[in-house]
Amino acid sequence: MKVLAAMSGGVDSAVAAARAVDAGHDVTGVHLALSKNPQSFRSGARGCCSREDSHDARRAADVLGIPFYVWDLSDRFAADVVDDFVAEYAAGRTPNPCLRCNEKIKFSAVLDRGIALGYDAVCTGHYARLVRTDDAIELHRAADAEKDQSYVLGVLTPDQLKRSYFPLGTSVKAEVRAEAARRGLAVADKPDSHDICFIPDGDTAGFLERRLGERPGAIVDESGTRLGEHAGSHRFTIGQRRGLKLGDPAGDGKPRYVLDISPVTNTVTVGPRESLEVGEIVGIRPSRLGWSGERRRAEVQVRAHGAALPAEVIMDDDGCRAVLDQPATGIAPGQALVIYDGSRVIASATIDRATTDTMTAVPGPA
Repeated sequence: MKVLAAMSGGVDSAVAAARAVDAGHDVTGVHLALSKNPQSFRSGARGCCSREDSHDARRAADVLGIPFYVWDLSDRFAADVVDDFVAEYAAGRTPNPCLRCNEKIKFSAVLDRGIALGYDAVCTGHYARLVRTDDAIELHRAADAEKDQSYVLGVLTPDQLKRSYFPLGTSVKAEVRAEAARRGLAVADKPDSHDICFIPDGDTAGFLERRLGERPGAIVDESGTRLGEHAGSHRFTIGQRRGLKLGDPAGDGKPRYVLDISPVTNTVTVGPRESLEVGEIVGIRPSRLGWSGERRRAEVQVRAHGAALPAEVIMDDDGCRAVLDQPATGIAPGQALVIYDGSRVIASATIDRATTDTMTAVPGPA
């Protein structure tokens, strides 16, 4: 099989490419240049896609003895990931840029170009498992629960999964680093990248303000009483506690949390933690990965490393609703709602809203 190995310059993608070579595949390494003006070096574990990362990827490919290329996808990344990120915050939502990058770049732009060049699959260092059957392919959680990335892959289509290859799905991170050291890969001890790759200094609010401008507005309580002023609603997300900078404490002395963000009025509503509790999550733009019914018991995950929440889920072509067994907090519109049957991802949607109201849950076949 001809395999295109996406090599970020980190330890995971390097070992994934090595395992593809060991499996007898015809492997070519490719590093994605996603920034128009990349930094020369990474700042510890912050960011990625620097010139240092490109050099690390090339050195790993040299050790493995495979061809290596750099593909400039900076225009596509800027349009599909960065601009989307800014637009979502401007609309009062909280996007997940890693999920969007997987959907639009790694498994769309790269896969499409790879197929056009005669490759059969794209190999990455994601921690997730693929189970292939006679008539389907299943996406499952990784063996390493702490590193599991099935959530950010839940937006992929069945056709994309059929041409995906995740060699690290059955491994834990310590094993991967030890293997990299044994293979003589210089990235064996390189820190994992964290935060948002295109905001290497970690200042998300500053990044957004440079693109959206200063947009001061009111911070109000649930009754609409003005409590203070914010420097821009893009600085907040649902469930946030820190950074409100309200001089007067709440009447009961308890902390306040962000309950709602209204881009129309540029208002941030705050209140007690119990007001964050929701019982139903409504999703739009649904996508199925093996679930063909309309109603079933399942578990839903609402953030990349969040807990799986038992729920009853109803889905059709227009959207889905998840009625939670127990109330949850901090559900942010714009994030993904990924639906699991045990370890298997069976569907996903984009969170549109969450409410305290719940529909009457009618038991249905699994």
